[in-house]
Amino acid sequence: MTLPLKGLKVVAVEQAVAAPFATCRLADAGAEVIKIERPEGDFARGYDDVAAGQSSYFVWLNRGKTSVALDLRSDVGKAELARLLADADVLVQNLKRGALGRLGFTPEMLARDYPRLITCSITGYGEDGPMADRKAYDLLIQAESGLCSITGGPSEPARVGMSIVDIATGATAHAAILEAVIARGISGKGTAITISMFDVMADWMTVPLLNHEGDKSPKRAGMAHPSISPYSAFSTRDGQLILISIQSDREWRMLCERFLQRPELGLDPRFATNVARVANRSETDGIVAAAFASMCHEQAIEALGQADIAMASVNDMSGLSAHPHLRRIEIHTPNGPVAYPAPAARVAGETRRYGPVPALPAIDTKGDQ
Repeated sequence: MTLPLKGLKVVAVEQAVAAPFATCRLADAGAEVIKIERPEGDFARGYDDVAAGQSSYFVWLNRGKTSVALDLRSDVGKAELARLLADADVLVQNLKRGALGRLGFTPEMLARDYPRLITCSITGYGEDGPMADRKAYDLLIQAESGLCSITGGPSEPARVGMSIVDIATGATAHAAILEAVIARGISGKGTAITISMFDVMADWMTVPLLNHEGDKSPKRAGMAHPSISPYSAFSTRDGQLILISIQSDREWRMLCERFLQRPELGLDPRFATNVARVANRSETDGIVAAAFASMCHEQAIEALGQADIAMASVNDMSGLSAHPHLRRIEIHTPNGPVAYPAPAARVAGETRRYGPVPALPAIDTKGDQ
């Protein structure tokens, strides 16, 4: 089966996570992705060594790409980049703001010399504004955007436990590039896309921001939902955590009748509506916690299932590793095969194969890669 992006050529002057996430998805869909690395390599190659002695980040985000090592400060490197762009469809880059322009590849030059080229530039704070030149990494944007202030327990802010800003930015870039490819198919013209990591997270923070501006600023509540109750994790008799979510007053009545074995609480004015349960959260959670504490994990899961209550076991990485729903793909790397979670999107009638992770090639000062 022909992949949807077969024939699309992407040049990626990229490093770390955000841009590689976007271009990895393009490669998965059949695009030819040529990854331009500095002579010493993408610094994400050195983030850790847990994937067959290689970086988990690099192995995850660079499958299916061809790697080319270029010193873009040299005339040879610039000439080679220009050659690659001559028949490229997309240029993705996440260098520091203005860095590619200072190398001679300004937005004006790219638009003039490559009118069909779609460019996507990823920065921390965008192309203008008071913080445009500030360095930006995932956790820095988590902090600056206010995400950390609503994450963690009551005592202190916390980092989201994975690179959510980088991944969100990469997913945003991926969607924007596909829109631009569709638009070019209609107009025949390329376009320039700019994406700010801060803008991405500000967009994702809309609900807590509007709550704050509506005088209901969200507070950190650990694993409890700030505006729904009960929507929290409770400990069973054998010390395991189960998260439940009650989304409606009807579900609350079902929980009272079938799980708590106290149907009268379903109509008690202190708990009958979500607004009332949130106002009386301590008492609500105390009643639910007592029921969980009387059961072991298996009993609680069975009882919740019979009551048709939304639930989840609070797993750690060991639980995910052995999870019955976890789908994996196996990727070839320079150090051998590595298996990790499969991309989420599945296309009917199509079984995709994923390309290998590239080794870092030696740089050729003559321009012959």
